[in-house]
Amino acid sequence: MAENVRRRLPAEWEEQSGVQLTWPHSDTEWYRLDKVLECYVEIAWNILKYEPLMIVARDIDEARADIGRIAQQKGLSFDMDRIMFHRADLDDTWARDHGAISVFGENGEKYLFDFVFNGWGLKFASAHDNYITKTVFNDGAFEDDVVGVDMRPFVLEGGSIDSDGCGSLLTTTECLCSVNRNEYLDKAEIEAELKTAFGLERVLWLDFGQIIGDDTDSHVDTLARFCSPDTIAYVSCDDINDPQYEEFSSMMLQLESFRTLDGKPYRLIPLPFADPVYLDGYRLPATYANFLIINGAVLVPGTGSPKDEVARERLQEAFPDRDVKVIDCMPLLSGHGALHCITMQYPKGFLKTI
Repeated sequence: MAENVRRRLPAEWEEQSGVQLTWPHSDTEWYRLDKVLECYVEIAWNILKYEPLMIVARDIDEARADIGRIAQQKGLSFDMDRIMFHRADLDDTWARDHGAISVFGENGEKYLFDFVFNGWGLKFASAHDNYITKTVFNDGAFEDDVVGVDMRPFVLEGGSIDSDGCGSLLTTTECLCSVNRNEYLDKAEIEAELKTAFGLERVLWLDFGQIIGDDTDSHVDTLARFCSPDTIAYVSCDDINDPQYEEFSSMMLQLESFRTLDGKPYRLIPLPFADPVYLDGYRLPATYANFLIINGAVLVPGTGSPKDEVARERLQEAFPDRDVKVIDCMPLLSGHGALHCITMQYPKGFLKTI
């Protein structure tokens, strides 16, 4: 790709052709796989109310059986004809980070950027996951005019970036400047790579905000998210006794210092700090910032706390024209992620739907 071609990284709220889930199985590292599968089915069912779904699975028949069994148990009616299944070997199921990133060219060209996924900075096995995008692309998952682009050797996870669709990218220094990702590039060089790849006007770097239990090195989708070109929803910590209070107060001050492209302060919507959730004495990274925007709806990860409704109401303010729903994602927290982490959306015209 020539560097002088103007590109655009769409915002998540733009019209979508579908959402990807990568299906858990017995060899993926999930605690209580039965509960995790129930959560996946609940999420799949909610997505299908609004748009098609692509499921990548090690064994398609097994994934179909999981859906059928759990749907029957829960009394859910599934339109299986709106699910596109594709087979691939996989290490884990975090589609946000091994999934392709969709980009538009200056004349509406459609590109799928396949960056290197190295297990969140070489923490976990990733050889199979790093190949999933190429596998499903070669399997015909995308429309014929979508061009796959190999972005090696640059390492990038979808959960580490958030776009306003207008040339601004929100990300974190902790993640993108990790020595186990793009170790030979400094911050300025990484920013230049991002601007070239996505046609950006600027990169907004957050230097604060790491949730205890997070092993992604501060993915921005756990901290702060664009809701419109002038609105950011962010995790707010009001408990001065919480060990993360100072870190998140500093993050809030930095967000307050940011300006839109026309020089105005952002409209900032504080999301409640999720109640602490523990597994075997280990605090898990619960966060309401890990919401998913789809056609006509916003799906919010809940934990069964009264704060779930507060988060829902705040996000309803940000998305007044969408259904905002809470889904219990407690089982996903055992894997140190939630709703946004297990999904990847594709804009209109990208996925080849049934």
